[in-house]
Amino acid sequence: MPPLFLFLFLWLTPVADAQRREHTVDTWKPVHYDVSISFNDQLTEISSAKTEIALQVLKANLAKIDLDFGELPIDSVSVSGQPARFDRAPGLLNVFLPQGAKENDRVNIVVNYHGRPKDGLIFANDRDGNPSVTGDNWPNRVHQWIPCLDHPSAKATVTFTVSAPQREIVAANGRFVKVTGNTAISHWRYEESRPIPPYCMVIAVNQGARLDAPGPTVTPLSFYVPQRDRAYAAKGFSAGAPAVAFFSETVAPYPYEKLALIIGATRFGGMENSSAIVFTSTLFDLRANEKTSAHFGIPMRIEEVVAHEIAHQWFGDSVTESTWADLWLSEGFATYFAGLFVEKYDGEDPFRDYMRNQATRYFAYEKQRNAPIHDSETPDLMRLLNPNNYEKGAWVLHMLRKRLSDELFFRGLRAYYNAHREANATTDDLRVALEKASGKDLKDFFARWVYGAGHPQYQLQWNSKNTQNAVFLTVTLEQTQAGEPFLDPVPIEFIVNGKKQQQTIYPKTKLTTTEIRLDANPTSVQLDPDETLLKEVIAK
Repeated sequence: MPPLFLFLFLWLTPVADAQRREHTVDTWKPVHYDVSISFNDQLTEISSAKTEIALQVLKANLAKIDLDFGELPIDSVSVSGQPARFDRAPGLLNVFLPQGAKENDRVNIVVNYHGRPKDGLIFANDRDGNPSVTGDNWPNRVHQWIPCLDHPSAKATVTFTVSAPQREIVAANGRFVKVTGNTAISHWRYEESRPIPPYCMVIAVNQGARLDAPGPTVTPLSFYVPQRDRAYAAKGFSAGAPAVAFFSETVAPYPYEKLALIIGATRFGGMENSSAIVFTSTLFDLRANEKTSAHFGIPMRIEEVVAHEIAHQWFGDSVTESTWADLWLSEGFATYFAGLFVEKYDGEDPFRDYMRNQATRYFAYEKQRNAPIHDSETPDLMRLLNPNNYEKGAWVLHMLRKRLSDELFFRGLRAYYNAHREANATTDDLRVALEKASGKDLKDFFARWVYGAGHPQYQLQWNSKNTQNAVFLTVTLEQTQAGEPFLDPVPIEFIVNGKKQQQTIYPKTKLTTTEIRLDANPTSVQLDPDETLLKEVIAK
């Protein structure tokens, strides 16, 4: 998803927290989905659909498969080629197995259905005024049009066969296989051979233009845009190829068969569907007084959201959060890696501005709701799209980078990625990888910054005592925030005789007093001058 400021409305209305229940992989897991969908000529509904789910049984004597599925009319259900008994409950399709399945059995279920889903698959006119259909599934809306296990832990491969009027073009996850048909109907086939989370399984059907990215690219890269955006597409998406290359060099090779950047119908600023990213239809609409990237000559807003969604291909899509409480492993990573992209192509000052903006949005959020990043309670998943998971998550990564050094931080991230690519990961998985790479114990850091709430608010005071050869400063650092102290080392910079002199304070409690020797009285004192901590400095 895009930078979080687009979603701040989600937390303005108070909501009572309750323990969240998640339909996770438990008694069975999907292995592969083969989805065939045919649309009517007006692109107003699904005339027919068939989803075949290949699954693995995880529990002996399993009597039923509890698929997540919406309200579309069902035409038939079969198990291993035979008609099967089923029943429905709100959001569920229970398919009864003919006899108790054994552990590790493979079962094939086929569901035939039709109609117009109420969500997940969006029927809307595009910017040219033509009908279009776009998958928009986050967080758990894909089951409105594909029977599945609709949870990020339930990753699987997927194949799409999409039948649509011949005038339409179709994009989907994975490798383009072929298009067949006649003068009336075309049949498009795509195969995604890597397991992806269900919320990333999408198709896009429209009458727009398909353009290949200019120049050599790390992976086949194409743009799907309305005809009115055709002339600007290459410029607007000019950050795309460099982002793929930069993240490939920084983390690991690009994880999918191709990348399509699509302008379509999404409720988000961008949605990171594996190898088929969908951006909001207004992405290229220029706004007054926008900051422009000196390198790409496009609004920073576009550069940042393109880099954010492409970073998700590694973090969120290939390495996917195990539960919704670990969402920051997706959104915090994408937010920070978009910042790293800004740092590489636009420079240190724009990067610092970017990180300051993330901090400002997080501070505003915390005044409304002071809660941990790792949130296992909030029942409304849309409310997890908050500055804890985006902006604070990005700052947690930045602080780890500054604490460990670039070399050890990125070594740890690469180890984390390689250990969990095409699978799922938890916050503790990240901690362990960084600890192994750096040799440092990070349990207290993660306990305070990820599993705890808030941020430090510092007040700094000092008194000087002059001697014949030196000045001794008694420095008092007080943390004024509610709750437990933050024990991160705090850099402090003095200007002495026109030169910078840095020291570090090591808090043990919320009130820390230390004596620092200087050559002369300082003319200025600055806390954390290189902005390595997510903090506020409060004047006394």
